[in-house]
Amino acid sequence: MQRFIVCALAALPLSAAAQGLFQVYQDAKAYDAQYAASRFALQAGLEKRPQGLALVLPTVGLSASATNQRVDSKAPDNSLLPDYVRNVRSHGYTLSFSQPIYRKQNFIQYDQAGYLVRQSEAAFGQAGQDLILRVSQAYFDVLASEDTLALVRAQKTAISEQLAQAKRNFEVGTATITDTHEAQARFDLAAAQEIAAQNDLDNKRRALQQITGKEYGTLKPLRPDVRLAQPEPNRMDHWVDLADKQSYPVQIQEAAAEIAQLELKRNSAGHYPTLDLVASYDWRSQSSPTLASSGLGAEVNTGTFGVQLAVPIYAGGAITSREREAAANLERTRQDLQNARRASVLATQQSYLAVSNGIAQVGALEQALVSSQSALDSNKLGYEVGVRINIDVLNAQQQLFSTRRDLALARYNTILSHLRLKSAAGALREDDLEAVSRALQP
Repeated sequence: MQRFIVCALAALPLSAAAQGLFQVYQDAKAYDAQYAASRFALQAGLEKRPQGLALVLPTVGLSASATNQRVDSKAPDNSLLPDYVRNVRSHGYTLSFSQPIYRKQNFIQYDQAGYLVRQSEAAFGQAGQDLILRVSQAYFDVLASEDTLALVRAQKTAISEQLAQAKRNFEVGTATITDTHEAQARFDLAAAQEIAAQNDLDNKRRALQQITGKEYGTLKPLRPDVRLAQPEPNRMDHWVDLADKQSYPVQIQEAAAEIAQLELKRNSAGHYPTLDLVASYDWRSQSSPTLASSGLGAEVNTGTFGVQLAVPIYAGGAITSREREAAANLERTRQDLQNARRASVLATQQSYLAVSNGIAQVGALEQALVSSQSALDSNKLGYEVGVRINIDVLNAQQQLFSTRRDLALARYNTILSHLRLKSAAGALREDDLEAVSRALQP
């Protein structure tokens, strides 16, 4: 990317208040809600690993209880069984321990956790690339709107001068009223275009403010002498290969396919037995006035240690049904992976061609700009000597300003296409944005 933009000459400095692309990106990184949401989604996704590890580690639990029981007995015949009231108090605790020895489902879930983390990391990487693209798009949209407004105003000024000249020529009898009417019509149209351009600029600034949370008085424009270079390396197959291997959508779907593969194995493991190492210690104390007098009040300590085997025999067909469901989901994720690869390849090819064609278009428009300026000069001279009419000059002015606008848009679109190319290949980084920032006026 460092070779993407080469600047031949230094440009005039702007106001110190002007903000560059990278600074605007830093503001968006700290403010944008969509990027913040993806960051918290990553934090949540990273917790899948300790959750998966917990399934294969031992579990220890402690439970305690305390009860107070009152028994009030009244016999129908006191000669056989006297009445009595008894309060029985008991309390105790149980400490339990369990360590999975063989639980195939748990070990498979632990493997799934690793792919879930990988999927979360890839999604966050994609969110970072999307933020770079959204900020760049909004930034250059503002610049394009500013260029359009400036060109419309310049065109309006040029038309007003042509209108004044047409009126003077009409007054002295060297031109017809038609020239004045044509210039007036063009002037009124330029006034309407100026209003529309100002409205578009306001909308573009609001769109940038939504991402960054700030309103910028001035943005640094591109240097007028900027030169755009071809992608490095300048081979489509290289970028397509990168996209197929490392683009974030492909990484996300690869992780999803692995998770689905393990999910099928996990459901199949529902047919397997489980074996756990278990141990517990239980302490109970019970007392009452009656029991104590009879010597029956006691403390009981019980310890157990052993292995616990569970063999699934029949679960109503649920396990087999879940196997079929997981198999279908596996095929779905495989198709999603193929679609992600094809989409990444297509996006890479389109962006590569957009860069190549954009550079060629910029070169053609630069030459067209020179030709349009020459045509305007010639028509002005021809109008002064009487071999051209006013409409010829107005058309030449329109052509010149349209070419200037198209050249600016072509430069912006080519830079954005280069960023999209790197994004499609999973190679877009903040360093690339810094390289673009160096092409802006200081």
